[in-house]
Amino acid sequence: AAARLAAEQEVENLSGLSPNPEKDIFVVRENRTTCLMAEFAAKFIVPYDVWASNYVDLITEQADIPLSRGAEMKGKCGTNESELEISWLEQAYTLKLIFLKEGHNTSRGQEAFWRLSRIQFTYDTAERTYFKDAVSPGKHTANSHHLSALVTPAGKSYECQAQQTISLVSSDHQKSVQLLLSEVRVQPFDIAADFVFSEEHKCPVDQREQLEETLPLILGLILGLVIVITLCVYHIHHKLTANQVQIPRDRSQYKHMG
Repeated sequence: AAARLAAEQEVENLSGLSPNPEKDIFVVRENRTTCLMAEFAAKFIVPYDVWASNYVDLITEQADIPLSRGAEMKGKCGTNESELEISWLEQAYTLKLIFLKEGHNTSRGQEAFWRLSRIQFTYDTAERTYFKDAVSPGKHTANSHHLSALVTPAGKSYECQAQQTISLVSSDHQKSVQLLLSEVRVQPFDIAADFVFSEEHKCPVDQREQLEETLPLILGLILGLVIVITLCVYHIHHKLTANQVQIPRDRSQYKHMG
């Protein structure tokens, strides 16, 4: 049964298809049908300790760790829970994303939505590409707590071009690890067409930026319309008053009328 399940599941790293070298694309397929898709650019900011020049005091340095292209991945899809796990640099770094689909009551009745409910990032400070002379090098795990991110109505994909920052708490003396996400497009449930995202649900930041871009155009169109209407009214008024008999203001001219 396990062998049959493995044969029916496919995972693909399609990052090479992205024109952005910092953006990764991951796809999970089960029974020859896409069940999870994720596109995003990700970077971790990880604080770690090094010895000061006196070799007595500790100072904190910062490692900026991008998610590398060509990363290994695995995932699984469920009715109400899906998971994506990504590893790179010989598993020195592992990112696990867990998604949940839930329902809640609204004035319109029961409505379903999905969210990113948990993030787990494992990193090894003994890895020398990003960590230089770390004190007591070893593996650490950074987790999210009570996370409710990327909230999206069921049946839709989440899209956000703007950069988002999510804080994780590390097992390394409770240090705060920052996950920076940008150019995100994710759908972990209810994908209707193979390799195709469903209708997008834009994040509030993108919606606001889109409004800020279109608002000047809308105001310009409204102003232009007001000017046109004003000119039309003036023209009609001018024609009507021109056709009316002009009453002399000098009463001495009344004798010439009739």
